[in-house]
Amino acid sequence: MSVRSLTIPKFNQGQTVEFTGGAGMIVKCSPNSQTWAYLVEMEMGEEPEIGRIGYETTILLFETDIALSVK
Repeated sequence: MSVRSLTIPKFNQGQTVEFTGGAGMIVKCSPNSQTWAYLVEMEMGEEPEIGRIGYETTILLFETDIALSVK
């Protein structure tokens, strides 16, 4: 597959987006089977009593699973 056959990514690094199950910020995107795949760091919930080391969850989503945040 050639990257040239893909359109430009719909979302950019650092952009806040929403998806079923939550919201987060795009960390990275890459071409994947005629579409784009995005690594998204989910927004953090309240800090637990034991503290926090870093982001709770980073997930891989495809472009069709993501919407712009309305915040």
